[in-house]
Amino acid sequence: IEQLQKFDFDAFVRDATNEIAQRFYAKVVKRTPVGQYPAGSGKVGGTLRRGWRMTKVTPVGDGYQVQIINPVHYAPYVNYGHRTRGGGWWEGYFFLEKSELEIEKELPRIIERKLVKFLQDKMK
Repeated sequence: IEQLQKFDFDAFVRDATNEIAQRFYAKVVKRTPVGQYPAGSGKVGGTLRRGWRMTKVTPVGDGYQVQIINPVHYAPYVNYGHRTRGGGWWEGYFFLEKSELEIEKELPRIIERKLVKFLQDKMK
């Protein structure tokens, strides 16, 4: 019990938040499409995929926050879809939403594993 009183819950939450954010980041980057251009066009795909950035874990109110951002101006159009010049609709990829749903399913397992490891380290 004495060892549990020394339990640094903030460190655990920060560490868990960081791992979850890194996993989400990896899933989003992997799902982000890369443009395919004809040979000789001079264009190279991958700008959107390379644009992803992740901030450090920062305290906000009673919790912690990590921002995963993509400053490429057309990122929302690729994710959510957009109208085409001919009046049609280009369907979005929804890479953010798909990654979020996948992470939500994995959350209990991730947190349980981290908690067990954290407690084992504290009980040594």
